[in-house]
Amino acid sequence: MNHVALYRKYRPKRFEDVIGQEHITRTLQNQIEHDQIGHAYLFTGTRGTGKTSVAKIFAKAVNCLHPIHGSACGECENCKRLEQENDINIIEIDAASNNKVDDIRQIREKVRFMPVGAKYKVYIVDEVHMLSDSAFNALLKTLEEPPPYVIFILATTEVHKLPQTILSRCVRFDFRLVSVEELSRHLAKVFDKESIKYDEESLKIIASAGEGSVRDTLSIADSIAAFSQGDVTKEKTLQVLGTTDHDLILDFFEKFHEKEVGAVLSMIDKIEKEGKNLAVFAKDLSKHARNLLVCKSCNNAKEILNLPDDVFERYSKQAEEFEEKDLIRYMQVFSSAESELRYTLSVRLLLETTCLTAILGMEVKKN
Repeated sequence: MNHVALYRKYRPKRFEDVIGQEHITRTLQNQIEHDQIGHAYLFTGTRGTGKTSVAKIFAKAVNCLHPIHGSACGECENCKRLEQENDINIIEIDAASNNKVDDIRQIREKVRFMPVGAKYKVYIVDEVHMLSDSAFNALLKTLEEPPPYVIFILATTEVHKLPQTILSRCVRFDFRLVSVEELSRHLAKVFDKESIKYDEESLKIIASAGEGSVRDTLSIADSIAAFSQGDVTKEKTLQVLGTTDHDLILDFFEKFHEKEVGAVLSMIDKIEKEGKNLAVFAKDLSKHARNLLVCKSCNNAKEILNLPDDVFERYSKQAEEFEEKDLIRYMQVFSSAESELRYTLSVRLLLETTCLTAILGMEVKKN
């Protein structure tokens, strides 16, 4: 197997490589540089934002013999040894499959042993919210009074499920969703290194589909690059994602404004025959209503939406045709339909009903 997934190949190895989390990486570097390292950390945030990657980078940096501004030098004996995935001083634990009290008791027994050839033994507990109540209680004592050579890094996507007793004993870092602009820049660098051709609009579409997750963005990019055989275009990107082109969405909403029921039904028929996912289309409609609302009500709409100039101008022009209350109602109607469309037996019928309800609802209010 020669191909390595892009999200694995371009997983950050240094603090400087981490995308969109400078508030965290800078703080951790400062702690290492000034020897103010804590004994327990909590990394929380949505999937694919760098929690586990930063944990591994931090584990290597605290054990580096000659750190440079808080980052691992990559040249010393410790750095080279810690590059190996099976090093005994960095222990990764999946709490989803090791969530019983006996699993945590084993950790309590093992923390008594000193690190081998390193300064710290680092335990990275992923999906820590999956631990049972008794396992949390067993972990509590170790977190409270760990040996000086042990560091715990707890990672979770659902921090609200953690007991307050655990939270109060950890230094907490909240990982943010990465902006479309940052993801687009990162994707451009990856494509350049992989000698993949692309256009700017396709980058933004892929980055937007990633919804703030670096891993999801690179996974989507991987499949699109494979489909397009190294020449990523807007059209091919939309085809793979099943999302709808700006032109089609704008035209669809124009029919809404003109209350052309027949035209709306015809466009839905065309979209289905093209093989597009109607549930994704409903999501696109909700997003478009939100974008029009941003254009209509925000002074910095261009900065928020991050759209090409010509597309933004068309959005702004169309936004003038709608009232804010109607756009809000569209967002509600299509968002509700989005979840229902996943389970209904007649996707097209539900979408048509939703669209006609939205049109007639606006017409009734105007009368």
